Amino acid sequence: MFSSLPFGILFVFTMIFGTLFSISSSHWLGIWAGLEINLIGFLPILVYQKSMSESESAVKYFIAQALGSSLLIFGSLSSYSISFSWDNISEMDFSLVSLLIISSGLIVKMGMFPFHYWLPSVMAGLPWISCMMLATWQKIAPLLLINSVFESNLMYYFMLSICFMAAGSSLMGGIGGMNQTQVRAILAYSSIGHLGWMMFALSQSVWAMKMYFLIYILISLCIFINLWYVNLDMMKSLNMLMKSSIYSSNAIMIMLVSLGGLPPLLGFISKWAVITSSMNNTLWSFLLLLIMGSIMSLFYYLTLYFSIFLGSSKKFYLNTISLGNLNFFMSFGLLLNMMGGIILILSGLLMEI
Repeated sequence: MFSSLPFGILFVFTMIFGTLFSISSSHWLGIWAGLEINLIGFLPILVYQKSMSESESAVKYFIAQALGSSLLIFGSLSSYSISFSWDNISEMDFSLVSLLIISSGLIVKMGMFPFHYWLPSVMAGLPWISCMMLATWQKIAPLLLINSVFESNLMYYFMLSICFMAAGSSLMGGIGGMNQTQVRAILAYSSIGHLGWMMFALSQSVWAMKMYFLIYILISLCIFINLWYVNLDMMKSLNMLMKSSIYSSNAIMIMLVSLGGLPPLLGFISKWAVITSSMNNTLWSFLLLLIMGSIMSLFYYLTLYFSIFLGSSKKFYLNTISLGNLNFFMSFGLLLNMMGGIILILSGLLMEI
């Protein structure tokens, strides 16, 4: 990936250091500085091929991150005017306004509803590895920082607003993805929908959010690495997978359906954990909107899968079935999504017994 970038490894380590510095800091200026270091390391990765689409996506990403950083530092200044201290996040006295401004800055950085408009257009012009980093690693610091804000001030109206944004993010991920045929745009709207589930899980149970985020990272790594391996850079839509091997197209679509949350695949387990952890809470009614958004996401994944499967069924029966046509990444992704979900479901049933 970084063959044309002389200092690519340095930029990757700068990005990783910025994230770790931000989540380990107890000072709002340190958090802001870590996020800026992460941005400095990630921007050169976005433009390593120097194409027009990558440059446009990098400018859009920079503007969105600058807006999020501005809201973050403005909200921290508002809280400083109350407590006159930035040293310990868990002991700071937040007002509801400063709390909403800080969380809005972090939500802008993640690309969650209602500040989600930049994410599909940014991902549409990036290569697969950059999309993978944007969908996985770049969400670690904002999620954990919002978790620290929850630990400092459990306000009812703040939790209500977060749950409302989570439900809107899930619905927007489902509605926006139904009108898309481009691969990266579909994955971007899927990321927006999953962010809604993660934020709702964060308001209910931290372990459910961490489990959901870990499973989302595993499935996303399998999908993006396989799309990069089959060289879909020039393909406009997932329907063009029919021109590739029947094994690779079906393997990628099974992983996408798992990302949508179809049981008994691995992506369903994370949603199951969120649902079970929030049923005893008074805010469980937001689950209806989250499930509706997930059903819409699963609908367009299944529509694409059936169109690809029916279009390539003739090719499937004419060829000899051979598992050797599956590469290592596809085999690992299929086993992870199929066997992982079944094992976790069976272990949960045995624990109930």
